[in-house]
Amino acid sequence: MSAATVQRVWSARGLKPHLVKSFKLSSDKHFEEKLIDVVGLYLNPPDRAVVLCMDEKTQIQTLDRTQPSLPMKKGLAGMMTHDYKRNGTTTLFAALNVLTGVVIGECLARDRLEEFLKFLRRVDREVPKDLHVHLILDNYATHKHPNVTTWLAKHPRFHLHFTPTSSSWLNLVERWFREITDKAIRRGVLPSVPDLIATIETYLKANNDSPKPFVWVATAESILEKVRRGRVALEAITN
Repeated sequence: MSAATVQRVWSARGLKPHLVKSFKLSSDKHFEEKLIDVVGLYLNPPDRAVVLCMDEKTQIQTLDRTQPSLPMKKGLAGMMTHDYKRNGTTTLFAALNVLTGVVIGECLARDRLEEFLKFLRRVDREVPKDLHVHLILDNYATHKHPNVTTWLAKHPRFHLHFTPTSSSWLNLVERWFREITDKAIRRGVLPSVPDLIATIETYLKANNDSPKPFVWVATAESILEKVRRGRVALEAITN
């Protein structure tokens, strides 16, 4: 059978064997209740409160190219060397306001308990005191440390909502991280960590000068139905 015949058979049946998509079904025992909780905040946010999606973008590399980049010209895309020099890293802590699209962000040298508490204090300073703060974040051990629990007890307006394990797609700040990576970091020519931090802060300012929120539309019921179908398909293969 010729390659052309195989291609016609695949095309007629809508088969694309050269493409592979990734998936991950959470094994979190409390997946459903966590999902309903987070989606509820997106679709029906509480009154007198702000909903923030928070996460850390860790180990952002300061990459400098080994040779100067070539500018874009008519009929020719911009070019940069495939290899690079590493000049250090930083960690971006970010909290995305679901309603407005404004981001509270700060670059810190490490990703530890001390830095997380420092960022919580910054959020506390920047959110008006008459509003409750609902933070959506992942299950990183630092977020559940006893010292964090102690801090939260002294700041009762803060409420933490954890996404299910292996469900980073449920946190809207991940979508914003993709934006800053594509538009500011990936193409950067950065000779030092301060240059990287300046690039991130410039993007943050531009974002907050003209914020555009990401609108969540999927209901918890529709997501759970897709998950159920995925589990059925997975069990049919593994059994």
